[in-house]
Amino acid sequence: MAMAGPDIEKLIREAFPDAHVIVTDLAGDGDHYGARVVSQAFAGKSRIQQHQMVYAALKGQMGAALHALALETGVPK
Repeated sequence: MAMAGPDIEKLIREAFPDAHVIVTDLAGDGDHYGARVVSQAFAGKSRIQQHQMVYAALKGQMGAALHALALETGVPK
């Protein structure tokens, strides 16, 4: 069973309470999502580290219930 967009957003918000999160169904199939996550928690981290932090927030769902996630991360201006 694929993961729903609101479930992805919920897991990310639990890990990054201060984050601005936008999750988009890229293909309209409930299986390919994009997420933009902006959080102060990413300050001083490389882009790879930021993405690893988001993947960790998804609690092992990446590659299982969540097939594809295009990530865009950053820190607030």
